[in-house]
Amino acid sequence: MKLLLIEDDVFFQKFYSFKLSEQGFEIITAQNGVEGLERIRTDHPDLVLLDLIMPIKDGFGVLEEKKEDPTISSIPVLIFSTLGQEDDIKKAINLGARDYVNKSFFDFDILLMKIKSIQ
Repeated sequence: MKLLLIEDDVFFQKFYSFKLSEQGFEIITAQNGVEGLERIRTDHPDLVLLDLIMPIKDGFGVLEEKKEDPTISSIPVLIFSTLGQEDDIKKAINLGARDYVNKSFFDFDILLMKIKSIQ
């Protein structure tokens, strides 16, 4: 399974890329929303792990643009963010995200469970 991790925090990007690749996932990364959308269009990942707070284009902007593009709109997105306010989660789900994981809790088993449930 090919996962695209759109994450601007280098620590989180490296940590989760390593942990997920240990589980057999092919990991592609992007540093911001603009680069992330480019990678979605060129690499067609099976799932996108999307941070919400990023420079250039935030996760909400990625979800909005992805939703409008029929060539990538069906690719599932799992929000992967420290932003855990209920309103933000609802907004992301309304824009097409499938689920939410708080990345700062470092509960890797929950992340794996949610990835597998979307598979």
